[in-house]
Amino acid sequence: MTQPKQPLSLPKQVAQTREQLLALLREAAPESATWVEEIRARRRKKPAVVVVGETNRGKSSLVNAMIDRPGLSPVDADVATATYLLFGHAEQWEARACYPGQLAPVPVELDRLVNWVSAAHDLPEGELPPRYVEVDGPVPLLEKLVVVDTPGVGGLESMHGELAIEAAATATALLFVVDASAPFTAGELNFLANVGERVETVVFALSKVDAYRGWRQVQEANQALLAEHAPRFKGATFHPVSSRMYEMAAKAPNPEAAEMLRDRSGVPQLVTALEALLVGRSAMLGEANTLRALSSALGELKVTLDNERRALTTGEAEAEALRGRKDELTVERRSSTRGWQVKLRSEIQRARLENSHEVSKEMRDLQSWFRQAIDHADKDRLRELPGQVDAAMQVVSGRVGQSVSTRMNQVADSVLSELFSADELEVIRAQFARTGPSQVVVRTAEKRIPTAEDKLLVFMGVSGGIGAGKMATIPLAGAIAAPILLVPTIIIGLGAGWWIARTRKHTADKQHMKLWLNESIADARSTLDQLVAEQLIDAESQLSLALDEALGKRISGIEEQLREVDKALRLDVSERQKRVTVVNKRLADVLAGRDRAEKLLAGIRTVRDKN
Repeated sequence: MTQPKQPLSLPKQVAQTREQLLALLREAAPESATWVEEIRARRRKKPAVVVVGETNRGKSSLVNAMIDRPGLSPVDADVATATYLLFGHAEQWEARACYPGQLAPVPVELDRLVNWVSAAHDLPEGELPPRYVEVDGPVPLLEKLVVVDTPGVGGLESMHGELAIEAAATATALLFVVDASAPFTAGELNFLANVGERVETVVFALSKVDAYRGWRQVQEANQALLAEHAPRFKGATFHPVSSRMYEMAAKAPNPEAAEMLRDRSGVPQLVTALEALLVGRSAMLGEANTLRALSSALGELKVTLDNERRALTTGEAEAEALRGRKDELTVERRSSTRGWQVKLRSEIQRARLENSHEVSKEMRDLQSWFRQAIDHADKDRLRELPGQVDAAMQVVSGRVGQSVSTRMNQVADSVLSELFSADELEVIRAQFARTGPSQVVVRTAEKRIPTAEDKLLVFMGVSGGIGAGKMATIPLAGAIAAPILLVPTIIIGLGAGWWIARTRKHTADKQHMKLWLNESIADARSTLDQLVAEQLIDAESQLSLALDEALGKRISGIEEQLREVDKALRLDVSERQKRVTVVNKRLADVLAGRDRAEKLLAGIRTVRDKN
């Protein structure tokens, strides 16, 4: 008796379906097949780990141990900025300060790295603070993973916690570092409760276990606290580690002692666990992107086959309908009172008003939060607040930029939906997707020569600094979302507290700090309003051009359909019937294939949500 076949695993189902659908596209739509294969070839190879934790938890020391470079990443106690360190792989050690969308990267000497990321050290003369610093080196781990060390500003109960959540949400996993001195703080538990719905994978490291004999009891208490306050992570594994013990291995008297110290430090075991958990997951993200592209290409092919079937079965009636549609779109394109342009201006104006209200609310909330923080702060806490103001302003910048991008997509979709039918939109979307990742690229803020006044302008990207080239791995949620036609790239400059704290005198007096806070937030609000207003003007112009291009493409498509109808009309009845049979068969294959792709994408989403 033969054994029943075991069902294929999800990765094997995805691979099998991908090849079947690519074969279908190669035969029916070679151009689309080439586009999908190019997307697959460009997929990112490395998952990314974002390391977070409260100040002085041994976070940066652990990063140094993981990459086997003691002292490279400045320790938490020496850092009070929102500058990230992104560690990647290269044949030789090198570093560069990055200003996404604004300035060329600036080479950084490794022994001067602390000057670029720590508020306790002066930047090189004439330089602006970077949004993040990339550090590459010949480290085996970094061949497989990108590691991001986030700054320990204040604590996870502060605005830094929100910044850390946004940073972690774009990564493959979060490495959460706590130490063995005591169980979770309220701030750490609140952070984990919030991050549970936004971050796919969290790995826990219990640091400094060599310094605290009772670390096992602390670990048990932590697991109990997770079960009560952050049940998403109930039963999570903690990796006990000692960065100090790992560093001691370099000074061991012989290789055997060094190996023993490294093994007892727990760092190699943590690295192995991260590799086992994450290496390969980025491949599934890439497959999700490929499936999404296949679904989009099959949608376009479905419309093409529907048109061909109508041309073969209805003949002159189809030709007459196409001519009428062509005339309608030509009038829309040439008329001096184009309705779609009026709607576009109206939607842009609405977006401008909504954005203004949102910026006002964000700034009011920010000011209120920090005024309360000032009221309850002691002297040491007051000194930390400027760094937290900077981190919070960057969160606001990211939110506003994302909001503008989302509204521009909504505007484009609203206008397109009035111009085109659902079938026409399938084709238009696929055409735009093949021509590039973004049809609307809004220019960045004007570059300025840094002066004493201009030092208030800290350049930052929409993604809060985590959008560096090698770090911008597409999150699974984005990979399986509906394709977006027009995505404005918004890069926002913002007056931020980091430079204000360095260039203006302020005292620990609470009233003086409140005055400083009001002034810095007013500067930020003014800069942000101006830049977003300028970018919306540019967005309107470029959206108008993109929509005009969409009309032109659709008119050209109709002309091609008319030529196909003319060819069909010249066929005899038997030949036409053969063609109809072939088209119907291919259409059935396309519909079934697209349905399989969508079901597999849903399966990938389910696996993600369970992890």
